[in-house]
Amino acid sequence: MKPVLFLRIASVLTLIHSVLHTIGGVFGKPSPGVETATIEVMKSNQFVVFGLTRSYFQFFRGMGLAVTILLTAEAIVFWQLGALAKTDAVRLRPIMTTFLVAYLVFAVNSYEYFFFGPVIAEILIAACLGLAIVTSKSAEPAPAGQLATGRLA
Repeated sequence: MKPVLFLRIASVLTLIHSVLHTIGGVFGKPSPGVETATIEVMKSNQFVVFGLTRSYFQFFRGMGLAVTILLTAEAIVFWQLGALAKTDAVRLRPIMTTFLVAYLVFAVNSYEYFFFGPVIAEILIAACLGLAIVTSKSAEPAPAGQLATGRLA
């Protein structure tokens, strides 16, 4: 299979990850009891930061939305890399490797602080990136006698 396909799959998985993170993580409703009480405490305790009054809940919500924004941007970048991989995927290996390592670290972070849903998504995304790297090949050289215009001499 070609790296384009793996990058497109990574793109779709990342977009799904973003949507589910937003629905469940950012705007999900806490369960009655301890979860709701914790959110209320986070909302009610406000303090001044750099001249602005903020609460821990605002930081919590803001960071959750920041992750949504970044996951969505990464989904778009993976799709764009797929388009670029059609002509010369080898040159994209360093970029794909950076994202591969980041998603493996992201999975460890999710395992340590969250739960298995994000871990599975991040490992699948990392696997797609790894497969895109492995299947990357150099652009085919132009046949002898072919000009830059693509016409034969």
